[in-house]
Amino acid sequence: MASDQIRQMVNFILQEAHEKANEIRVKTEHDFNLEKQTLVHEAKLNVQDEFTKKEKDREIQERIARSAEIGACRQKKMQLRDELLNSLMKEAGSKCKMVVSGQNYPALLQKLIVQGLIKIEEMEVVVYCRGEDVATVTKILPKAIEEYVAIIEKESGVKLEPKVTLNGDRAKDLPDSSNGGVHLTALNGKIVLDNTMTSRLELVYSELMPSIRAILFPEAE
Repeated sequence: MASDQIRQMVNFILQEAHEKANEIRVKTEHDFNLEKQTLVHEAKLNVQDEFTKKEKDREIQERIARSAEIGACRQKKMQLRDELLNSLMKEAGSKCKMVVSGQNYPALLQKLIVQGLIKIEEMEVVVYCRGEDVATVTKILPKAIEEYVAIIEKESGVKLEPKVTLNGDRAKDLPDSSNGGVHLTALNGKIVLDNTMTSRLELVYSELMPSIRAILFPEAE
């Protein structure tokens, strides 16, 4: 009888032990699966975050590259435009040479001198021109002075007696790059008025630049 009781107790203890072990195993597996699911979920989130970050980085790099490419294209277009406009300016300069070699050039020189005298508003003025224009300016200078005096007298009623002379130092003649025209100076060179063909061309070019750009590059407007 004692041995049967002992065996029953042993069996009960073993049964309890098996049930406890099974309970522990089930709980362990549940905790493991839960932890695994948590880790997998976190890993997925990390992968998604990393993918999203890399995708954003890729988009940013593409935008940077696209912006750089657009900037380079714009710079190239601007360079080409400048080259074209500069060539246009050079061509216009060559047209000026045709003007100064024409028969109307003396009359033009006279008008440029008169205009310069009106703008400079000084009683003693020195006129500078190209070496090849010295003879022409010498010839038309008295007429230019006479025309200037007549204009001032008509507008103000005052008859001036300006002293306008041609520069006598041939080393100071205007360069060929001036494309003709004159410089007028007063007060020992403190006042200078540039009325050369090149300066007039640059003035017209500057004033007409918006119109020129609109005509040559309408898509840029």
